[in-house]
Amino acid sequence: MATKLNLKPTAGYLLIEPLEKEVKTASGIYLPDTAGEKPQKGKILAVGPDEVTDSGAKKTSPAKVNDIVIYKKWGGNEVKTGSTEYLFVKFEDVLAIETK
Repeated sequence: MATKLNLKPTAGYLLIEPLEKEVKTASGIYLPDTAGEKPQKGKILAVGPDEVTDSGAKKTSPAKVNDIVIYKKWGGNEVKTGSTEYLFVKFEDVLAIETK
């Protein structure tokens, strides 16, 4: 499924738009952009085809387009288009899907 960016993930990958990290703490303190780490939560924009392992087994995507997921801290490959960063993340780097 192609995205508005015309990027289609290859087998075993998801295209994720990282969500903005929280800039205000629970106590109301605003944090600067340089504080903290990159977000580990994002929205699925596109899903690549099933991955076929060396043993011939199929790995299917754990998520679908528009799902909000939590992914591994150091997972993914960044791609910057304009001022927006996107991530290509392997299926196995998705840790959880946020339920509604």
